[in-house]
Amino acid sequence: MATLSAYPDQNPNFDHRPPSPQSPPPPSMTPQSDNIYFDTVTDTADNDVESNSPSFPSPPPPLPPIRTSLPPKNPNPNPNFSSPSYQNHLAPPTLLHVSFNQDFGCFSSGTDRGFRIYNCDPFREIFRRDFDRGGGIGKVEMLFRCNILAIVGGGPDPQYSVNKIMIWDDHQSRCIGELSFRSEVRGVRLRRDRIVAVLEQKVFVYNFADLKLLHQIETTANPKGLCEVSQSAGKLVLVCPGLQKGQVRVEHYASKRTKFIMAHDSRIACFALTQDGGLLATASSKGTLVRVFNTFDGTLLQEVRRGADRAEIYSLAFSTTAQWLAVSSDKGTIHVFGLKVNSGSPVNENVPPTSESNAGAPAGSSLSFMKGVLPSYFKSEWSVAQFRLLEGAQYIVAFGHQKNTVVILGMDGSFYRCLFDPVKGGEMTQLEYHNFLKPEEPF
Repeated sequence: MATLSAYPDQNPNFDHRPPSPQSPPPPSMTPQSDNIYFDTVTDTADNDVESNSPSFPSPPPPLPPIRTSLPPKNPNPNPNFSSPSYQNHLAPPTLLHVSFNQDFGCFSSGTDRGFRIYNCDPFREIFRRDFDRGGGIGKVEMLFRCNILAIVGGGPDPQYSVNKIMIWDDHQSRCIGELSFRSEVRGVRLRRDRIVAVLEQKVFVYNFADLKLLHQIETTANPKGLCEVSQSAGKLVLVCPGLQKGQVRVEHYASKRTKFIMAHDSRIACFALTQDGGLLATASSKGTLVRVFNTFDGTLLQEVRRGADRAEIYSLAFSTTAQWLAVSSDKGTIHVFGLKVNSGSPVNENVPPTSESNAGAPAGSSLSFMKGVLPSYFKSEWSVAQFRLLEGAQYIVAFGHQKNTVVILGMDGSFYRCLFDPVKGGEMTQLEYHNFLKPEEPF
């Protein structure tokens, strides 16, 4: 799942806030539920892991009332003068974070004033929350379309500590719990049964129902907070950086297996996981090649080329059927690649591991028969379709719910929906554009 955020450097040190024993038991959640209702507040407390006598503070205060999408009415009718607060509200906020939800039907944005939630198809703002004081939200993680959000403070004046994950319930309009750490939270991932916290060099997996710590993983330096989890019910697959440069670690919790994949020679810059956790796409800091692996045995299934020059990869995204793979980078071009891997059925966990060196080379260009003579560049598989944007700008991409469409989000507030031709390929057709920081009409 694609995200864009800013990541200052700090050294991680874990400090978990356990649920208060005075709190009633948290509710249970079913994997099929799209709405999770918390009847009571789940309190957590600052607790040094070496201390045997933790203290429990009062519950987090409720957030201020939601503001509408329209700015307040100008209190001063004089056209030559406007109050500073009114002028400030008219100015667009600074975007700190943008990310899709798990099925790419919605997206969230964190700003220096609060956070906003949007629907992708049709495009519309669902709701927003702006704060009167501070208000910086550096990360907002949705849980499909339900009432639960995970938020982390950010920006020059954060609403919450950057070391905390606040669990927000929109039905109660308040925070119902928190996870606290001794270093900055780099990323958050949600499933209906798990919360995953990503720090600079550690990943923590919690049970959603009671915030109990289930697993702790050490990683190499991970300032971007790279981590992905599968979303299929009953089959949890987690991917995070390994302990070596270019290595990814795959946790198969159902079969209790751990697989390390040496995906690249350079540092891992980005990766994406299919919904069932069977396929993994990776890109390195060089940004020229994208590789697709079988997560269970680590087999290299396909390799595609974004370009010949170095680039920073911002996002990778599989289509629902894993027939297509989308890539965005700082070069300003969105690429869509055709995949030849079979993802229509779950990965067979009984297949014995296959050495990457023995994996068959994927079909390349028309010159691939000369693979022993020509350099790898001429054997590469290139993108089927492209859409060109501003070079140097930051964009993330996902496949839309309409057939053969992609949705593109920019850190400048841009929203694009584009159509690609799966047969002819070439340049995509722009279907829609909005600036989601400046709504054209009230929602």
